[in-house]
Amino acid sequence: MYTKEDVLAYVNEENVTFIRLAYFDIYGHQKNISILPDELPRAFAEGISFDASAIAGFGTDIKSDLFLMPDPSTLSILPWRSLDGSVIRMYCDIQYPDGTPFELDTRYLLKQAEQYAKEQRIEIQIGTEFEFYLFLTDEKGQNSHIPLDTASYMDIAPEDQGEDVRKDICFTLQEMGLHPEASHHEEGPGQNEIDFRYSTPLQAADDAATFKWVVRTVAKANGLIADFDPKPLKEHSGNGMHVNVSVNDSSHLDQTRAFMAGILYRLPEITLFLNPCTESYQRLGERKAPKFVTWSYQNRSQAIRIPAVRNQKKRIELRSPDCTSNPYLVYLLIIYAGIEGILEQREPADPVDLNLYQASTEITSHLTPLPSSLEESSAIAKNSDFIQRVLPKEILKNYLK
Repeated sequence: MYTKEDVLAYVNEENVTFIRLAYFDIYGHQKNISILPDELPRAFAEGISFDASAIAGFGTDIKSDLFLMPDPSTLSILPWRSLDGSVIRMYCDIQYPDGTPFELDTRYLLKQAEQYAKEQRIEIQIGTEFEFYLFLTDEKGQNSHIPLDTASYMDIAPEDQGEDVRKDICFTLQEMGLHPEASHHEEGPGQNEIDFRYSTPLQAADDAATFKWVVRTVAKANGLIADFDPKPLKEHSGNGMHVNVSVNDSSHLDQTRAFMAGILYRLPEITLFLNPCTESYQRLGERKAPKFVTWSYQNRSQAIRIPAVRNQKKRIELRSPDCTSNPYLVYLLIIYAGIEGILEQREPADPVDLNLYQASTEITSHLTPLPSSLEESSAIAKNSDFIQRVLPKEILKNYLK
């Protein structure tokens, strides 16, 4: 955990010539401003101002000045360098001129959720699996939607032509202090997956943001396009963002079932934020993407599965989110919904050990479906007391737009 003093010393000693201060809009899109080393002491002391009215969801021209306060613990050295020195990046907290936190800063909101979990004496760890396609570029350097290869699940080279790109991505992440756990070719042609180790929710969200940036950057350097869209190819598997969660209670009771039941209970209400674009609903309901609010052991057609383990560390895998979501919002909604399940000692329905893609209407008629469109998920979220309780109204209002 770097301190302000550590960062200032590093900048002076290691010929850092550029400092990127990064933050996020309410949809999870990364923004940044770059400063020179001489400005870093002022950034730590006063913050760097920016025009909030130009950022999606942040507000109007009235009272549009906000300040970025670098978080020294997020220091990362960028492997790509400037011509005459190194470049570092820090994520920032967003504040009003009077120093109070900006309530639409989703990173700040996730910190609040972590604090709430701590007050309930519940430890939550998150590890995420990301899927993406690698496409060739056209003559203008744009996405051709022609896959890099025609390989399938866990194939190897030469069929898997993304092997070296994934290796470059993982090595770059390691240089930046991140810890990818595994990588492989996924089911779709040109589709890849990279998984992360468990960490705190905030660290997991920071890593998710860095990861998507690195993947796109490395892909471009290799003359490719990295596509995280939920359904880039209509006839092939979609891209998911599977969120693995482990829960530890200070009383040493196993609260996994109650936590899972809380998520399942609120899943239709939070789907707007887990699946925030029209294309998200083209993915759900086919090729191992869930269609119903169900769970099972090891069954990949369910919204939540409990994977088989050999180390007694129980975890749940939420399979409905996709990579167009804001991970800070996804993780905080999981935290609040799961803890509500624990506090109310919810019990999940019986597991559904069926392939729901092939099940008859008679079998599935009693199951609660996930929203089937952006309009449906928006209507459910709009009327959700839970969403109104845990998210600022301006965030909900902007997502409903």
